[in-house]
Amino acid sequence: MTALPATVHDAFDAAAARWPDRPFLNTLPETAAVYGIAAGEMTYGAARAEVARLSSALTGAGLRAGHRVMLLLENRPAFFLWWLAANRLGASVVPVNPDLRAAELEYMIGHVTPALAIAIPSRVQDLRDAASTAGMAMPAATPDSPLPPVATDPVFTGDEAAVLYTSGSTGRPKGCILGNDYFLGAGRWYAEVGGICGLQDGDRMITPLPIFHMNAMACSFMAMIEVGGCLTALDRFHPRSWWQSVRDSGATCMHYLGVMPSMLMGLPAGAEDRAHALRFGFGAGIDPKLHAAFEERFNVPLVEAWAMTETGTSAVIAASHPPRRVGESCLGRPGPGMEMRIVADDGTEADQGELLVRAAGPNPRAGFFREYYKDPQATAEAWADGWFHTGDLVRRDESGAVYFVDRKKNVIRRSGENIAAVEVESVLMRHPALRAAAVAAVPDAIRGDEVFAVLVADAPSPDLARDIATWALGQMAYFKVPGYIAFVDRLPLTATNKLQRAELKTLAARLVDDPATVNTTALKRRQGA
Repeated sequence: MTALPATVHDAFDAAAARWPDRPFLNTLPETAAVYGIAAGEMTYGAARAEVARLSSALTGAGLRAGHRVMLLLENRPAFFLWWLAANRLGASVVPVNPDLRAAELEYMIGHVTPALAIAIPSRVQDLRDAASTAGMAMPAATPDSPLPPVATDPVFTGDEAAVLYTSGSTGRPKGCILGNDYFLGAGRWYAEVGGICGLQDGDRMITPLPIFHMNAMACSFMAMIEVGGCLTALDRFHPRSWWQSVRDSGATCMHYLGVMPSMLMGLPAGAEDRAHALRFGFGAGIDPKLHAAFEERFNVPLVEAWAMTETGTSAVIAASHPPRRVGESCLGRPGPGMEMRIVADDGTEADQGELLVRAAGPNPRAGFFREYYKDPQATAEAWADGWFHTGDLVRRDESGAVYFVDRKKNVIRRSGENIAAVEVESVLMRHPALRAAAVAAVPDAIRGDEVFAVLVADAPSPDLARDIATWALGQMAYFKVPGYIAFVDRLPLTATNKLQRAELKTLAARLVDDPATVNTTALKRRQGA
């Protein structure tokens, strides 16, 4: 019986030995032009040789097991090759969001203590400067330059494949220590989940998502290794050329975030909307009102799923199996590899409340993150009572299906009523005049919180704001309706097109007294009042 791989590199090496001539990484001309790199496919065999070469270069620089390597390489395929090379030596990687700047880089370097950084030419000096300010002896080099010698000792022992940092929306980012089992488990989960997003031998995946995050690293990349498939990573999401990229890549599956379907649905319909080979899309956050329309127009079923950097796929919930509930923010039912609870604020079992998860079996943390680096208190709090506390609110129906509600910290508490920001946003997005919507809490001297809506519309006006509030009174409970409405050109989004909740709250606090903000609190009345 063949032994299971113990590391990410082991899994890749076995795949390369089995399928040396299959395409492994694909770079489209559009992405190649953005980065100034070569377009085309790299086979598993060619990648294996390149990984061996890079591994030799790292060894020559003094890198060894227990060291960490920072990678600031954007969405270039070289990212994966350097990761595999470091993993081969027992070293770990620290992916860096290219949008981070001086203070953020200084904190990250001082916190995780990498021995070396590999970066695009335009950011090498930024990393050197940040390391110097942080008092760290961390050399930095480009992928094509000779590697400087490593000057620090290893910093970890045991199994560590990567350190991924959370967004830090409520404070300093937390470094999630992820073992090889985390990534290997993700590949196996994807290959075995079946249903709508079941993978097939030699599949081709396209993703515009950042490869320095869990989704692309643990799901897209590891899944392709598992089935001998080919990954096309775009530099970012380009709505107007998306379907051409899908066709050119030969993609059979895609990954998405909710903003993508919304933008694609905003484009003019065309005869080539269905001219592709996609069997499914896998992602999260699609606007419920667009879900069915998107699938009908483009002939691509979208599988909504839930997971976190901390949970990996040891506690993923995905709506891959029937019955499907399209347009209802339904995540499906938990799989057999995980256990879950839904608890109210007082800790009692409930059908709506915070989601608590753990791995099924004797080790409840199997396949999860190891810890928040240098933060044992946060780790212990997250794992209180033997369950990982996600901070996400969900509800469960009588069939056992789970539906996402909102992040717990995004709940607005008005006059004793809990209001989920995502719920209000989903309703507002049904209004035909709106292109984007986000809500946050602002203080109210009488009610505690009031609902503040930040909206994007083609023709904003005070009359439109009042019309929206009046319309919303017929769509949801009066207390959920925005009491203030402000129009903006764009919402604050992260590099991955997720809403920046912390920045949104700051924006709402600033706009609440702006003369252009429309006060609609007088319209909020109980029905019949």
